[in-house]
Amino acid sequence: MKKLEIEYRVLGMISTNTYFLINKETKEALVVDPADSAEYIMKQFELRGYKLCAILLTHGHFDHIYAADRLRGLSGAKIYAFEAEGALLADPYMNRSVAWADAMTLTPDEFFTDGQKVTLAGLDFTVLHTPGHTGGSCCYYFEDEEVLISGDTLFRETFGRTDLSTGSQAAMYTSLKRLFALPPATAVYPGHEEFTTIEHELRFNPAARALAD
Repeated sequence: MKKLEIEYRVLGMISTNTYFLINKETKEALVVDPADSAEYIMKQFELRGYKLCAILLTHGHFDHIYAADRLRGLSGAKIYAFEAEGALLADPYMNRSVAWADAMTLTPDEFFTDGQKVTLAGLDFTVLHTPGHTGGSCCYYFEDEEVLISGDTLFRETFGRTDLSTGSQAAMYTSLKRLFALPPATAVYPGHEEFTTIEHELRFNPAARALAD
């Protein structure tokens, strides 16, 4: 990696990977999918001297957003999500919070569009709309760093479920085909479980084999 450093914490009741994306040159940072414990996240930043500049969401399920609003209040950082995810974020039944914890809704400060080139915390990335797990799921691709933050779209040797609100198996396969076209050396940081690479997934992910047939 050039100037991007990645830390993560496993947080919340469904063991979500919450990522800290740190600009090593400036100590500015982004948080992706703050699953729980906003005060703990802020303490981690304070201890390390990082400045939280933005909160990025890969999608709107409660286990990826539960600490987002509180973290926004503590830090002043804006929340960003993909434009098609607004309705799910605003509905506690669709975002599953009503089934697992306290019913909650969330309104992002700004919405991304597909293919949008973004610079936040001095880090450059492209927003990739990857519907399937939800209609507004997205991934964040740091091309210069060869890093993909994949949310619940692509996991190690599998992929996200498609049977929840706004999910679609057909859309998931289209999204995975897009991700499998990224350079093989791309490191993949998913929303749960272990890290992987595009090269590994091309060899071992059943979706890659199905798409190749």
